[in-house]
Amino acid sequence: MKYRPEYPLRPFADLAAARQWVMGLVRWYNHEHRHSAIRFVTPAQRHAGQDTALLDQRKAVYEAARARHPQRWRGPTRNWQRIQVVHLNPDQTDAKAGDPREGKTEAKKAA
Repeated sequence: MKYRPEYPLRPFADLAAARQWVMGLVRWYNHEHRHSAIRFVTPAQRHAGQDTALLDQRKAVYEAARARHPQRWRGPTRNWQRIQVVHLNPDQTDAKAGDPREGKTEAKKAA
């Protein structure tokens, strides 16, 4: 929370003010903020099952743009496939399992 630009610089006036601020943050986080870990949809869209249609639409838009202006694209378009499994604070072992750099780090330590 403290990394949000709207985070208050001074203490809240009272508990009600703190609760009101946090409720606004939660509303923004769940209904407005598009999370990169779930392909730039909101948690509310994901929870409601709307993300699949949104991601399909984005894929179509990107493919159409690439077809119209192929010179603007060096490689494939952004991956808009739905993330199947989402972790809210993954364990370190889960986070590192998919990281191709992890093997290099371990190899350096062993050397």
